[in-house]
Amino acid sequence: MVYTIVFKQRFKSKLEKVLLYVENEFGLLVSQKFAQQIARKLTTLEQQPFIGRRSATFKNIRSIAASRQNCIYYRVEKRKIIILN
Repeated sequence: MVYTIVFKQRFKSKLEKVLLYVENEFGLLVSQKFAQQIARKLTTLEQQPFIGRRSATFKNIRSIAASRQNCIYYRVEKRKIIILN
């Protein structure tokens, strides 16, 4: 059972900034690898939306580690996964 992923504008703009920063600091190859890592995490979420850790503060919010320094925050609504930040 695959869910549909919906990206909030905030996520899109922050991801763009992070990828640009990584490219400027570490190079294009590292930035591309990081983007692939994010894509793999999102593919996993499509198939297993409840795999992420529940927030202690907000009951509908979950998170999954994208890397050691970055998390993807999302919520599940019906058949959609809303990527927040």
